[in-house]
Amino acid sequence: MDPQASHQPNGLVGALHGEFTDALDHKLRYLLTLTDSCLTVQKITSPPPRDELVLRLVDSVGCRAHQDQDGADNAAYISAWFYPAVPRWMSSGRARQRAEHCFRLALTQDARANLEEAERWARAVRQGASRHSGRNPVPGAPCTQACKAQKMMLLVNPLSGRGRAMTLYTGPVQRMLIDAAVPHTLVVTERQNHARELVRSADLSEWSTLVILSGDGLLFEVINGLMEREDWEQAIHTPLAILPGGSGNALAASVHYYTQADPVWGMELLLSCGFLLCKGAVRPLDILSLHLSSGLRLFSFLSLAWGFIADVDIESERYRYVGAARFMVGTLVRLAWFRSYQGRLAFLPAREACADPPSDAAKPPPPTPGPDQHGPPDDLLAPLGEPVPADWTVVEERDFVLVLATSHSHLAEDLVAAPDAGPADGHIHLFYVRAGVSRATLLRLFLAMEKGTHLACDCPHLVYQRVRALRLEPATTPGVITVDGERVEYGPIQAQIHKGYARLISG
Repeated sequence: MDPQASHQPNGLVGALHGEFTDALDHKLRYLLTLTDSCLTVQKITSPPPRDELVLRLVDSVGCRAHQDQDGADNAAYISAWFYPAVPRWMSSGRARQRAEHCFRLALTQDARANLEEAERWARAVRQGASRHSGRNPVPGAPCTQACKAQKMMLLVNPLSGRGRAMTLYTGPVQRMLIDAAVPHTLVVTERQNHARELVRSADLSEWSTLVILSGDGLLFEVINGLMEREDWEQAIHTPLAILPGGSGNALAASVHYYTQADPVWGMELLLSCGFLLCKGAVRPLDILSLHLSSGLRLFSFLSLAWGFIADVDIESERYRYVGAARFMVGTLVRLAWFRSYQGRLAFLPAREACADPPSDAAKPPPPTPGPDQHGPPDDLLAPLGEPVPADWTVVEERDFVLVLATSHSHLAEDLVAAPDAGPADGHIHLFYVRAGVSRATLLRLFLAMEKGTHLACDCPHLVYQRVRALRLEPATTPGVITVDGERVEYGPIQAQIHKGYARLISG
């Protein structure tokens, strides 16, 4: 091998060229060229080859140099791991797939010199991959690069996903983290609210990221645990990451959706979210603050639901054995016992749709958190039991089929509820369906939601608004309200969005 490197004026390596052999068959020789954007592999043949393998550094998660453990070979090796988006077999679209490449370098008989040269290549690959990682730490977020020296806390609910969450960890998740040389500590939750208790008392300076391998409910616990800490203002800036291990996986599907990649599900969604975790780009995440009639304050990252959707979410728990299809099964069952729900709904429209707001002096005081509650002030809300502020819209209808407020695109892996949503757009995406809609029309809306086309159905009973705050006062009893898929106290509830308040690892 005769490695060469050209240098740019700023001192960065412009390209590396070198001859390697196959790691298993030393007779196969390759010419490798590393640039700022890709690693190109050409098999050395006569005549020269026409085809070449181009590995994009943006798809790389890790690269390391090493030697045989037995020391019998003086050569060094370069192992590189890529997760490119490749065409699906027997299906349309593309999905990420793991690809490992290993090359043997035998420059001299000096094992140390060979290893040093291999390390130079591996370091250059890692630096190139880092430049294409999309990292853009937000103000207040820990430096992602510096976090490489710290560990991730990886929380797993072993009961999630029909009990498959631990299998997912010991298989593709652990392998990907090893590929990317990401240190982590596995924490298996033992009961409901275990994760909430753990993060409430943990020394967060020891952890670079809190990773949740489960459904959305475990992240709900983590966020509320962070907000219950005395240092909640700093704690909520701890980067969070989601790996789909449940049956809903709405946030994971949303995170993938924001990359504008082709839709994926199941294992392909897990690889996509795992890849983003390894790349480590920290982005802002909106948080919803919710007040219940008992005075309890909760924090949500995903959704508030009442009526048809909330009933389906809770009732479909009995169908968990079918996985993500539980929601469609629950929908069909609830359609058989179709009903409407009575209540009152009011909201504060998003700024671009608002008239001139009244002065601050004309606004009622916001709810005051209790002595043990933390969080940013909900300056847009009046106390429950008092009229909503004058700049709010009060919905005239009192009969609904459903009310859904979400801050993300997806409601489940295969339900695109708010196709125009973003992870930190500062909006609550409010949907409600008025009574009078037929079973057939409602079913068509849910089927259209699989592709995010329900808003184009021109259904007169479906209303969509971007809002900054809302209040729901249900009258039908008994009933169900869910927050992030978890059942909460039934009764009047109101919410306000806090733009970019938390941190999420996403694309």
